[in-house]
Amino acid sequence: MRTVKVYPEAWPLIKPFVIARGSREQAGVVVVELEEDGVKGVGECTPYPRYGESEASVLAQITLLLPQLERGMTREALQQALPAGAARNAIDCALWDLACRQQQQTLCQHLSVTLPDSVSMAQTVTLDTPELMASSALALWENGAVLLKIKLDNHLITERLMAIRSTVPEARLIVDANESWHSEGLAARCQLLADLGVEMLEQPLPATDDEALANFIHPLPICADESCHTRSSLAALRQRYEMINIKLDKTGGLTEALALASEAEQAGLDLMLGCMLCTSRAISAALPLVTRARFVDLDGPTWLAVDVEPGLQFGSGRIDFTAAS
Repeated sequence: MRTVKVYPEAWPLIKPFVIARGSREQAGVVVVELEEDGVKGVGECTPYPRYGESEASVLAQITLLLPQLERGMTREALQQALPAGAARNAIDCALWDLACRQQQQTLCQHLSVTLPDSVSMAQTVTLDTPELMASSALALWENGAVLLKIKLDNHLITERLMAIRSTVPEARLIVDANESWHSEGLAARCQLLADLGVEMLEQPLPATDDEALANFIHPLPICADESCHTRSSLAALRQRYEMINIKLDKTGGLTEALALASEAEQAGLDLMLGCMLCTSRAISAALPLVTRARFVDLDGPTWLAVDVEPGLQFGSGRIDFTAAS
């Protein structure tokens, strides 16, 4: 029999994380532990209200599967038992971790993935006044971050971006609007971003409105985040987006994320690898996809006052993989 533990954790943030749909002061996660013959595998997920999830709903979903998990439920069976989302992610990643530890391998070794010694990642600049966002961007740049992800809503777009660009003229910029824009005026905003050297725009429109992107001529790549969860999303994304943001909490774990990455690449879509606010446990589960991503956006743990131990080695705008490959 397999022993199963499920429990929530709250991880305070260094400072509020503010985006178009609200502010958060802690990362609330749910952890799944699976133990067989003294070997333990762990998975973590972040319930996300945007997708109708809460800590209580995720715990309830996982609790319903406890008998099957204790009897040895496989990853394949899990894909049919739960829909894509945070609950399935925590279990799926725990199953991967358990299998790897049973074979005394890291996840990347198990999947024959060779990580570089380190990789550059995006560091997020959250919503604030133009002056404070520029100040945050400068602090990140001076600490070594070269790729900045700028969170925007539907206000002060020009002012915020101009302040940031004038303060860090050499920084690489990507922009995430978190579904807060409208199709009216989108062309002009895309041109502004391109003129300022922004390399990519993420999810400008609500997922329910992205048909407006069909045959929309734009001067920089647009990436689907809220519009892309699993492989079933891909058919609707063609002719609308050039990239997709893969997050394990959306795909329901690494199993579907790997399949989604392969089908997206075959469809000619570039990959971005993202995360929710989380600990290093969640990031570790996504590492096999790092080398396939055009943009790596895995800075969730850098927002925590304290990370899980042992954690990954984060610098400003970088992850050191020498201990994880």
